[in-house]
Amino acid sequence: MKTPKFSITNKTKINPSISGLIFRKIKDEILGKEYELSVAFENSKAMRKLNRTYRDKDYATDILSFPISKTEGEIIICEKIANKKSKLHSREPENFLYFLFIHGLLHLKGMEHSSRMDREEEKFRTKFGI
Repeated sequence: MKTPKFSITNKTKINPSISGLIFRKIKDEILGKEYELSVAFENSKAMRKLNRTYRDKDYATDILSFPISKTEGEIIICEKIANKKSKLHSREPENFLYFLFIHGLLHLKGMEHSSRMDREEEKFRTKFGI
């Protein structure tokens, strides 16, 4: 039996203040244990380039989700941008990273921005105390 892959890669000079174990638990709850996920932390320059290439948006963003197949995907996070946005949402930076992660996972699940997605986010934030 093949063990599904789950990886977190940091390509920045910042050490994200997150727990890989909590990321895995959240991922398993939202997408299932069989879903293969790669999470990468990138700098703002790389995020701007990715956002421009894949979304035609010429700015660095906090998170991007890339579904590869129904059972595999990638999430890329810019902690520098996330830390700035955490203040706008009155959240601690670590808490906001988990908040973003849930948001990105729901996109990988096929959800678009909507009140339904908001309700799903709230359900998982409550479940995980985020």
